[in-house]
Amino acid sequence: MIKTKKIFIFLAIFLMLIMPVFSLAQTSTELIPCGKTLQADKTIGATTYKKGEVIPCNFTDFMKLIDNVIKFILYKLAIPIAAIMFAYAGFKMVTSGGSTESRTQSKSIFTNTALGLIFVAGAYLLVKTILSILGYDGAWLGF
Repeated sequence: MIKTKKIFIFLAIFLMLIMPVFSLAQTSTELIPCGKTLQADKTIGATTYKKGEVIPCNFTDFMKLIDNVIKFILYKLAIPIAAIMFAYAGFKMVTSGGSTESRTQSKSIFTNTALGLIFVAGAYLLVKTILSILGYDGAWLGF
């Protein structure tokens, strides 16, 4: 019963922290680069689109979509969650009161969080490399 209660508390806090990110996904960063109705005349490449037209999607837009999703996951989800986990582990270590069990658990949280960030960064670099091989010429390091 106590374990189930801890899981529900964790899920509730997690959802409270993550839901604003998902609800602002389309407005804060444009994840989908095409298929929008133009509000004014716009020239993309050699083609000029008039107000009210829909920008057609192509392979470059698909690559941009993958790039946007990866950046969203890395910058808006992984890094803030890792910061929260580092803060939690630090708080747990400071308040351990000399308990070796609590110190060991907090060191484990630090290690797992660092390994998770390394894993996410490696996946980010792998996807960016594959995108550049496929011909997407966006900024390679995301700057």
